[in-house]
Order: sequence, then C-alpha cells, then structure tokens
Amino acid sequence: MQTFDTEAVDWPDAAPALREQVRALVAEHGERDPVERANSWTKADPEFSRRLGEAGLLGMTWPKEYGGHERSQLERYVVIEELLAAGAPVGAHWIADRQSGPLLLRLGNEELKRRWVPAIARGEAFACIGLSEPGSGSDLASVRTAARRDGDHWVLNGQKVWTTGAHVSHFMIALVRSEAGSERQQGLSQFVIPMDTPGVTVKPIVDLTGAHEFNEVFFEDVRLPASALLGTEGEGWKQATAELSLERSGPERYLSSMVLFLELVRHAEKYEDSTLQELVGRLAAEAWTLRLMSASVAAKLARGEDPALEATIVKDLGNSYEQAIPQLVQSVVDFGEADTEVLRAVCFYLLQVSPSFSLRGGTREIIRGIIARGLGLR
Repeated sequence: MQTFDTEAVDWPDAAPALREQVRALVAEHGERDPVERANSWTKADPEFSRRLGEAGLLGMTWPKEYGGHERSQLERYVVIEELLAAGAPVGAHWIADRQSGPLLLRLGNEELKRRWVPAIARGEAFACIGLSEPGSGSDLASVRTAARRDGDHWVLNGQKVWTTGAHVSHFMIALVRSEAGSERQQGLSQFVIPMDTPGVTVKPIVDLTGAHEFNEVFFEDVRLPASALLGTEGEGWKQATAELSLERSGPERYLSSMVLFLELVRHAEKYEDSTLQELVGRLAAEAWTLRLMSASVAAKLARGEDPALEATIVKDLGNSYEQAIPQLVQSVVDFGEADTEVLRAVCFYLLQVSPSFSLRGGTREIIRGIIARGLGLR
C-alpha cells in the first residue's frame, strides 16, 4: 500500500521570510475582486509574473548558470502555496515555471536552454503545452499532428486544442507524430515551437463565464530547425508523460477553490449555525491533510526521489476536494441573505468552472487507471 511520509517534510528555515516576501508583493500589486482571485493559477498577468522574476521567485530550484536560484523544492512550495492562497494572478508564467523550464533543463540542447530558461526565470518568457487534439478526448496516444523531415528542418502540420495560455505564450512544447505510419505511443517526439513562427495561428476558445484561457492552435507548414527537437526523436511519449507528473501534485491541485472556502469562513463567523460550522471544520481538515500529502511529494522531489504515483493520488483527491467545495457551499448557505453577495458571486463562478478541474493534467478516469496500475491492481 502506498503511503505518504508527512513526517519527513522538513520545512526550510527560510519559509517565514519567503511567506512575508510573497505577501508583500501581492499587496503591492493591488487588491483584486474575489471572483478574479478564484481559480487564480489560470489568470494571466504578465507584469506580475515579471515582478516575481525580478524578486527571484521564479526558476527557484534551477541552476544559477541558467538564471535560476538553486533553492530547495520546499522553498518553492512555500512560495506557490502563498501565491495560490492569495489568489495571485500567476497564469502567465505558471506552465513555464512548473514544467516547461524543468523539461528544457533535463532534455533540451544547449541552444534551447540558453534561449528560453533564463527568460522564464526572469518572468519574460511564457509557455504552453501542445497535447490535446480535436476528436481525441483524453486519448493522448491518438496524436495526429505530424512533423516530417525536410533537409535540416522539420515541417509541422496539424492542430492542438484546449491549449491553456497559448495567446500569451512565447513558445509551445508540442507532442507530434514524427514517424510516418506509426501508431499510438510509437513514433512521437516533442518540439519547442516559438509562437511567432510563420504558420502558427492561435484562435481563442471563450468559456461559459466569458473568460479566455483556452485556445485552438493551428500549424500550417511550420518550419523548424533541427535544434527544435526536444530530447530524443521517437521518445516523445515517455517524455510527455514524465512532464505531466510534474504538474499533478502541487498545491494548485487543492487550492483552486480556496478563495471560496475563506469567504465561507467569514460568513460562518457571523452565525451560530452548526451546519455551517461543521462544513468549515470538514473542509479545513481535508485541506490540511491534502497539504501534508502534497508537501510530502515536494519533499521526495527534494531528496531526488520519484513520487509520480503519489503525485497522481494527490491530483485525484485534490480535484475531488476543490470540485466539491462550491456544491457543498451552495447546499448550506442561504444566498437570499443580504450579506452573502461576495460569497454568492464566488460560489456561482466556481460552480461554472470547477467541472474542468478534473480535466486539466489528465481526466479522473485516466488518473485512476494510472493509480491502479501503480498499486498493482490492474
């Protein structure tokens, strides 16, 4: 049975100072509407991302040679936990700092690393991930976007969809079929595609709240140099699935609805209502448990261990938690009362967007299949 060694989380001495630093930066950036702070890690604010870069709070664990700061995984955890709890607008740099930068450092050639990694650490380069395609659903292995060799170049044609942040990104790391006639997980490779390359077209997908976070991205005879290949040709499946493990265990997997929880606490303080108090206690206990589990994954990363299975478990439990909060709040709060305006606005917003929480980073069905295999159950 898989266990989480929560007692092995040794919080860094720098944690209190880091928390104060982040809180000061958020306060300096100005007060934001509670609805804007909900689900914050998809909200892009390039200027705020640049300020974090200037403060040394991006690329925290990366080598100084590439613009990083060589701090620990747990120090980074403290920073992102504070940012998410505050509802800070971190969407612009989020993917680049969380997974694209580490992937480039691990697999990129020197040209790719020098071009992109220091800029990410400065908060000046943002990234998106080219995985999902039309008609594929969660079947990532059905990739049809293709790259063919043309002398010393590659030429890409195809389409990606549901690409978060493509409209503000400077580059995409895309999974494409690089071997003609190959099927499923075979013959796939990853490429780093500058978004201003001729032939790349981004079209917005506006969600039911009116927000623009997702996009369609089209590739029409996009010509890339050989150096755009990331890692090893034909190893794209292995590389992409390893990349996904980087995004499954962070505090974003249970803090997406935290602004609503905090508004619920403020509301419950005004009433002697046992139902409200019981819900606050239940949600607080679950959040604390998820925090310990998530932090233990960060501690394993800090020790050089591979917590891929634990990260997947955190994602599944965390998504269930953050999706349940707006429904639970709706079931116990009388929104007809005069002082529930903010609580009602945040709750109704999250009721609309929370179904997507279990889609990003892998659907619940896919995630539970990974967990079952990891536990030897199938």
